[in-house]
Amino acid sequence: MRTHYCTEVNESTIGQKVTVAGWVNSRRDHGGIIFIDLRDKGGLVQLVADPAILTEAETVRDEYVLICTGTVRARGEGLENPNLKTGKIEIVLEELVIENKSKPMPFDINDEKVNDEIKLRNRFLELRSTKSYNIFKLRSTAAIQARNTLDELGFLDVETPILTKSTPEGARDYLVPSRVHPGEFYALPQSPQLFKQLLMVSGFDKYFQIAKCFRDEDLRADRQPEFTQIDVEMSFCDQEDVITVAEKLIYDVFTKCGKDVPSTFKRMTYNDAMENYGTDKPDMRFDLPLVDVIDIFANSTNEIFAGIAKDTKANRIKALRVPKGDTLFSKRQMKGFEEYVRKFGAKGLGYFQMKEDGLKGPLTKFFSEEDLENIIKTTKLEVGDVVFFGAGDKKTVWDYMGRFRLYLASMIAGMVDADAYEFLWVVDFPMFETIDGRTKALHHPFTMPRNPEDLDSDDLESIESIAYDIVVNGTELGGGSIRIHKEEIQSKVFKVMGISEEEANDKFGFLLDALKYGAPSHGGFALGLDRMIMLLTGSDSIRDVIAFPKTQKAQCLLAKAPSPVDNEQLKELGLRLRKQD
Repeated sequence: MRTHYCTEVNESTIGQKVTVAGWVNSRRDHGGIIFIDLRDKGGLVQLVADPAILTEAETVRDEYVLICTGTVRARGEGLENPNLKTGKIEIVLEELVIENKSKPMPFDINDEKVNDEIKLRNRFLELRSTKSYNIFKLRSTAAIQARNTLDELGFLDVETPILTKSTPEGARDYLVPSRVHPGEFYALPQSPQLFKQLLMVSGFDKYFQIAKCFRDEDLRADRQPEFTQIDVEMSFCDQEDVITVAEKLIYDVFTKCGKDVPSTFKRMTYNDAMENYGTDKPDMRFDLPLVDVIDIFANSTNEIFAGIAKDTKANRIKALRVPKGDTLFSKRQMKGFEEYVRKFGAKGLGYFQMKEDGLKGPLTKFFSEEDLENIIKTTKLEVGDVVFFGAGDKKTVWDYMGRFRLYLASMIAGMVDADAYEFLWVVDFPMFETIDGRTKALHHPFTMPRNPEDLDSDDLESIESIAYDIVVNGTELGGGSIRIHKEEIQSKVFKVMGISEEEANDKFGFLLDALKYGAPSHGGFALGLDRMIMLLTGSDSIRDVIAFPKTQKAQCLLAKAPSPVDNEQLKELGLRLRKQD
């Protein structure tokens, strides 16, 4: 049916008879002659219908499916289109077959301002755009390169179950009722974590999988209820071995997709990331570090600052210097900054302006001349700069000052290089965190503590794990850890987390049993494929890089899922819906 794709027709085919097929991108009637731009996966080519074939061409409309045969000729002088790959030629039609008609389109497929709901309802139409095709072409390239790299490194591609057991891994599970076992449920996997560890116990040595994962959690721009990750695990390794594999994989994928990236990445400890940037995923494309000034504020005559500064373990006072900020921001903007940080728990936002004759601002009266000089020296202020201050408990200050750093950078023209890729390993994560009085694993409960004997410590948040995250431009691309391979350590971690022996055996018994049968030391990582494609394509939302995504309410508007099922199906599963109050 087809001899060439549209963009394969070029100057080398002039004089040849060709057959092309695709969709009508546009149709122009110039009275006695009709021009049709035909589109396929590669792009556009111009068709010319002269009077001999006008009858068929006159009925053609946008998005009709055509199969067209004609002779390639050069466009007339001055009629070339430099914006098209095929802009120097056109096809003079000899035969036009309307393979299928199309209803009027609900939106222009190249219009990016169309309401998201309309686009998602008609996602199959949005995917016709050249932009969408290029995104998924690049996604395919990235996935194939990932497979090739891991295959070359000796990793075995193994599929793990989709129907599995519900285990507490941080987010809510998607549950699937069992017909054969009434009242019992499968869970869709949040990750292949336990099964890939079991494969290491099985002696597979090196495993990978491009895996589907499911989490029933609140959605945002970089999160979906079902997502894809490049999942990797290896035996008899340490952190350096795993990082070497991850860097090789990322380098190969990014370079294959046309990006210039380093072959090894910078590193930063979790503690340094939090103290200097307020986040464990700092954007390193610009500077603006947070600087600790709690010792200077301890001398303040302001009771609030002095009170906060008394407890240097629980509290923080952080300074954020903005070069030339005094000339960049108006008083109205400065007021708006305080409103911004209050949304994230700040009680207020102090600031000084660096003038020719020293620091100015409402807070200067609370400090001695010596302390003001120390602030200038510590924050490296120069004339024209502004320095902002956040004070309070450390987790709240880290959070809102880290967000404020990103917010300011987005407002300053030229501060963030949109084309740059800044990779960073964040290492030495705490093993545990305390939320609402409960001890939880910061990564997951299968992560090896750096010193297992520290599990007897009363200060659980001071225990380090052998865990690492890879961050790109402030986005967490993935992460991993060295795993616990000894049953007694794993049982102790569960005990520290308040998981009873009975609960541990019920939920993780198969893992604990496996660790008793000669489990090797092992570790690995997972990279979010969807997030990687977002970064490679410069997409604003993860939905743009998933073929058929969900909305922020976890709905598929195209297939109208989730949806009710009939009573017979529920009856088979032993389920009955309770009426909503």
